[in-house]
Amino acid sequence: MFFDVDGTLVPGTSSSVFLAGHLGHRDELAEAEDAYASGALDNRRVSELDAAGWAGVAEEQVPDWLDGLPLVSGITETVAWCRRNALVPVLATLAWSPVGSYLTDRFGFHAFSGPRLETADGRFTGRVARHFDEYGKRDFALAQARDLGLALRSCGAVGDSRSDLPLFASVGLSVAFNASPGARAAATATVDDGDLRAVLPVLSRLVTAAWSQPLAAPAEG
Repeated sequence: MFFDVDGTLVPGTSSSVFLAGHLGHRDELAEAEDAYASGALDNRRVSELDAAGWAGVAEEQVPDWLDGLPLVSGITETVAWCRRNALVPVLATLAWSPVGSYLTDRFGFHAFSGPRLETADGRFTGRVARHFDEYGKRDFALAQARDLGLALRSCGAVGDSRSDLPLFASVGLSVAFNASPGARAAATATVDDGDLRAVLPVLSRLVTAAWSQPLAAPAEG
């Protein structure tokens, strides 16, 4: 079961914009992310712009900042529900790797994806060490499913925006959670709520299907 981070677990903003508030380039990054959402910028350019603002920051500082990251309610309970019902919860995200690592450790996700910032001697250099876009997210999910011995069409995804569309098109069950019009059009189901547990009745379809019958394909969008 794949969960997006920015706009999904982090409501109304992104983890990068939140961290950019500590780094001093919040407004510039928010504008760039809006341009990405509209298709005016690609993820690579947004990542390079953001990474430049990290130059000289100590790696050890980031977890303290992330303790204040705004999150939807119900993440702990949703992860526990997935595990009780034989679903493996995974973060499929374009958030920087320190964010994915932090959330994985905090809530018990199985794994996480994401771009990586370059570091040297415990500090960020201001460059991107590994780019990662919406197709990388889909390919990461494919690799995770393969490692678990599953077809990606037997998996589900919860997301909210442009970066989720290739994954939505590849899984059997997709949930647009507090999502953009494009994500809503592409998803199997739509849920609007401030608590992640609101998606559980939809995710239960993945459980009751019990791998024995095909799930509905995502709508064209």
